Amino acid sequence: MNRGDTHFPHPRDLGGYNSGVLTNPPSRKAAGLLAGAALGGALLAVPAAAQAHAPSIAWRPCPAHDPHLGDALKGLECARLSVPLDHTRPNGRRITLALTRARHTAARFRGAVLLNRGGPGAAGRDLPALFTRALPKDVAASYDWIGFDPRGVGASRPALVCDTWPLHRGRARPDTVPRSRAAERELRKRAKRFADACARKYRDLLPYMGTRNWVEDLEAIRVALGHKKISYFGYSYGTYLGAAYATAYPGRVRRMVLDSVVRPSGVWYANNLAQNVAFEKRIRAFFGWVARHDGIYRLGGTAREVERAYYAVRRKVTAKPIGGRIGPAELDEIFLTTGYSDLQWGTYARALSDYAVRGNPGALRALWKAPDRDSDNTYTMYLATECRDAAWPRDWSIWRRDAKRQYRAGNRFETWNNIWYNAPCAYWRAPGGPPPRVGRVRGVPPILLVHATEDAATPYPGALETHRLLPSSRLVVQRGGGNHGLSLGGDRCINQAVVAYLRSGALPPGRRGVDLTCPAPPPPAPDSAASRARTAAPPSATSARTS
Repeated sequence: MNRGDTHFPHPRDLGGYNSGVLTNPPSRKAAGLLAGAALGGALLAVPAAAQAHAPSIAWRPCPAHDPHLGDALKGLECARLSVPLDHTRPNGRRITLALTRARHTAARFRGAVLLNRGGPGAAGRDLPALFTRALPKDVAASYDWIGFDPRGVGASRPALVCDTWPLHRGRARPDTVPRSRAAERELRKRAKRFADACARKYRDLLPYMGTRNWVEDLEAIRVALGHKKISYFGYSYGTYLGAAYATAYPGRVRRMVLDSVVRPSGVWYANNLAQNVAFEKRIRAFFGWVARHDGIYRLGGTAREVERAYYAVRRKVTAKPIGGRIGPAELDEIFLTTGYSDLQWGTYARALSDYAVRGNPGALRALWKAPDRDSDNTYTMYLATECRDAAWPRDWSIWRRDAKRQYRAGNRFETWNNIWYNAPCAYWRAPGGPPPRVGRVRGVPPILLVHATEDAATPYPGALETHRLLPSSRLVVQRGGGNHGLSLGGDRCINQAVVAYLRSGALPPGRRGVDLTCPAPPPPAPDSAASRARTAAPPSATSARTS
């Protein structure tokens, strides 16, 4: 998936694309060496003796300052948990997971909730603080909220960083749309170089990355907490992880909320192809919104005119990247954010207008976040999970065929960008698949699914499929909405359903198909700063917007 999975309460899928925590998406970035170490197809069976001797968790106040998160852990408790690298060998090599907790304060204790923001590869230790602030006080106080950095991620050890992204830090990347076979070969070399770097550094670890192992880590956390049952709240990729855990351990689930739901049958190559179509639809919705506010942004009165203005800017930064750093690939990644949430459409429209109409790149510069070690780690773990979860095409002609087909069908915005983001999976050294199973097991308790019909990162069919696979689930749908990660945001209808479920287990009445439909909120208002900037626009702005 693309970033994803990645912010609270609107996680982006670094798999969603691929950026996991509502931050700037990381970019897209191994049979041989590892083939003998590949895991088998069945879900891992953890020996009962290993669970009986699982360690407990020693909580301590989190440090005043965290090297990754600053003061975001203030007021939380921190801990580390040792788990087996290979859960089928509990006495073998071990790794550590970094955990946080916001402890319950109410007399009535409803248990612990594990939180996952998606990605895959997104860190999550800050989530307890965010959840307790967003929820009604009585609900927040009645649970232990457990955040964690998954294996390989963030403060968990080891944290995997295969290579720097984008492999030539400090200057703009090549255009993701290859204009020749030579350009395509160079982009393939970059993808293979990343996969090879992972194999060299982590050939003993890569076979034990992936959702199957994350499922067992969730169970290890439950055991260490000392709870017979655990609750779970996951966004984006976190929905797939939660559904796989509920399938593997149905009797261990108390309550579960899955928001922006991954299609299990599409992991992961097919889901990325579906994203390309969905993101095209979403960027066109953004262009249409900008056109409706042409009096402010001056980019054109129709979606088609705004689209032409965007691609004119793209050609301009291809010829001369902004500051040598923001070229066409970076521009697309900046505006990919508009596909995850419309909450800042005004900010992005203003940035596009400033450059297209006035020649001022300042706002675009402000929106671009250059990769750092944390985003390199997120991207590495995105690939280490998705490349491992399922089989990917090894014949590059399949990737090229699908990309050309989608691009020619009009899906210009995301198709090639997404292809290169995931291309290392064509060369990954730890063979993938088969995917963890979801659904069709007895004993899964009622689960709440939340989804927007126009979600681009996790297209709507994923929610419908998961609802069918988990017959005890209830599906709450925001009709016409396109934001990724709805719960505890601005939708009162969605929030009421989620809070009622967390408070008492109450669910919408079961119906055929969708169980509760919530209307999408109105489109956002235009950016006021852009409105002020309009008065300073030069007289030539009108013609510049259509160049």
